[in-house]
Amino acid sequence: MAIKREYGKEQPYIPAGPFKIRIPFVHYKIEWADYLQGLLMCAVCLGAIPMLQEYLGMPFEIAMAIVLLNGVFYCAHVFLGDPVIPGWVTPAIPLLMLHISQFPVGVERMHALIAFELLLGILAIFLGITGLGKKMVSIVPNAMQSGIILGAGIAAINVIFVKGARFDKFPISIIICVGLGFYLLFSNHFKSIRSNNKFLRIVSDLGILPVILLAVIVAPLIGETPWPNVQWGITKPDFITLWKEWTIFGIGFPPVSMFIKSIPMVLSAYIVLFGDMIQASALIEDASKSRPDEKIDYNANRTHLIFGLRNSIMSIIGPDLTMCGPLWAAMQVVICERYKKGREAMDSINGGAASFRFGTLTGYLLLPIVTLCKPILGIALACTMLIQGYVSVRVGVMKARTFNDLGIAGIMAAVLATRGAAWGLAAGIVLCVLIQLGNKPQYDNYIFEQPEGLEQTAAEVE
Repeated sequence: MAIKREYGKEQPYIPAGPFKIRIPFVHYKIEWADYLQGLLMCAVCLGAIPMLQEYLGMPFEIAMAIVLLNGVFYCAHVFLGDPVIPGWVTPAIPLLMLHISQFPVGVERMHALIAFELLLGILAIFLGITGLGKKMVSIVPNAMQSGIILGAGIAAINVIFVKGARFDKFPISIIICVGLGFYLLFSNHFKSIRSNNKFLRIVSDLGILPVILLAVIVAPLIGETPWPNVQWGITKPDFITLWKEWTIFGIGFPPVSMFIKSIPMVLSAYIVLFGDMIQASALIEDASKSRPDEKIDYNANRTHLIFGLRNSIMSIIGPDLTMCGPLWAAMQVVICERYKKGREAMDSINGGAASFRFGTLTGYLLLPIVTLCKPILGIALACTMLIQGYVSVRVGVMKARTFNDLGIAGIMAAVLATRGAAWGLAAGIVLCVLIQLGNKPQYDNYIFEQPEGLEQTAAEVE
């Protein structure tokens, strides 16, 4: 029986320095509705597997081991006091793909990934300890923030449409499935009809899961994938081979040069991460207005420490292209909306967020779910990247404040998407100096003021 919370107080916890340890069944109860939803939505997370196979050359069982390790560390956020559903650093994934593609497949490429993820983790831990995170991002001009996010959008689309890539392998399935995805996530028509239909509201809350389920049926029907060979039992991730052949225990520590080369990519990824934290804070603040019975403590410094530790540890025991981000915005929205309905619907937001991630972790272990999705993971990845491309372009444009910002962002985005983070950041810095140095407000031509709540980096996908 979980410890009962007093009205208006914070959910019980064990103090541990900057962390607040919460143990399931002791400090919060399991929310079974959120657990079951996580069990289904684990299919989205399995989309990391084809990325690891394609860009790192990993066998399926080794990629599955990395997904499972990541799933364990997802649970660290609520355990250590962060009331969120963590996820990937989705907008930065195509940029990271571009970065590591500069190196040949094998030890050198793995060293590049390890160096990047370890350095990102160390940076986050340092900023969390010192509290400098917000100040660091505030000095980055809007033009460069816009350029990074726009570049991520362009790179995400290019990853799917470049010759010989996913679109050439599954063209009809991708067209049908991504069409449904765009309709469910962005269509004004669907938004207008879902408000009066309970079933459509449930479909809307499932994010891109309906797209994945459609792919399971459509792709085999049109002959682009085989029908799934559903098997029963527990998955068998290959941790031993992972640690022997794909981590520092088998291939050694990356050379210093790899860390230096990863710095521009680390800075780009961090700017995306910071946007996720802003959104997490806004969602939790909005939800807390409807629930005076619970005091919610969201601390950005603590969040830095947690996802910094996750990235650092994963870089050593299971380097991952999706990275360890602070928020799965789409599912955080779903959890917050159910939380708003009252204590009878969800006792504590900590219980809801933790239960969802326990559900996804369970799903990774169930062979029927994994084998059902295995043939269409490439299609799921394509849909995820195209939807992310749409979101990144939309958010990137809204980041710009003036026509000069937008022009700089466009050039920077093109350079970043084609030549990598180092060239992209260099182009952005040079253009900002040449165009905006000493610029006075009266010379700026403002495009628009960004509407409150529009800033989001990956609200529709993980």
